[in-house]
Amino acid sequence: MSNTIQCIEHDGWFEITLNRPDQLNSFNDEMHLALRACLNSARGKSARAVLLTGAGRGFCAGQDLGDRDPSKISGTIDLGETVSTFYAPLVKQIRELPCPVVCAVNGVAAGAGANIALACDIVLAAKSAKFIQSFAKVGLIPDTGGSWHLPHLIGEARAKGLAFTAEPLTAEKAESWGLIWKSLEDSKLMDTARAMTGSFAAGPTLGLGLTKEAIQTAWDSDLLTHLEKEAEFMKRCGESADYAEGVSAFVQKRAPNFKGH
Repeated sequence: MSNTIQCIEHDGWFEITLNRPDQLNSFNDEMHLALRACLNSARGKSARAVLLTGAGRGFCAGQDLGDRDPSKISGTIDLGETVSTFYAPLVKQIRELPCPVVCAVNGVAAGAGANIALACDIVLAAKSAKFIQSFAKVGLIPDTGGSWHLPHLIGEARAKGLAFTAEPLTAEKAESWGLIWKSLEDSKLMDTARAMTGSFAAGPTLGLGLTKEAIQTAWDSDLLTHLEKEAEFMKRCGESADYAEGVSAFVQKRAPNFKGH
């Protein structure tokens, strides 16, 4: 696997690190393909949780613009193809993983880097981290799901403000706005993120995966249709070994031993 990505398999979960620290982990095509391969490996090995973070002082600065510099390329650059080939499939892959994906934002998350973080299920950020919708600075729109996630998470007014001004948003304000789950002291970020991911991996991951799907698809249907989906998912959970174990552990006043099925 390319050294642009570090992929470590733990007990039931994967820790994935974007590893181009000298470029603030900005994406080139090689890193895209390596990250996709690592996520595929996690799914193929039935990982029960995934942790995504960045090496060095930043999480991800988005696209490596050196690879998309109009002055160095003859003809027209098709950024729509870049989105369709790389960024949209990555967001889809993260969202479709049937397990919790935790993102530990260890520094600046800009452009597509910010929106990759927002595609994850739980976002933890160091207090020194900043989220920047930097697209307006180069005449672009928020891609990588940003123009969808932002208004859904924080409303139209704040979404437009961040997108139009490209102002940095601190981790603490991102938490207070409901954009991320928690901001943490820098020294506690990775220990907290690893403990949380490990806890999810040891949990009832069939139920967690279905919870993820239920919440992500809630915007796509009306209440009555969604109630039917809840009943379907509850049937699947109720027939699982994890439900039987959870009830037994509760009655017996002991810690449950979930298997994820």
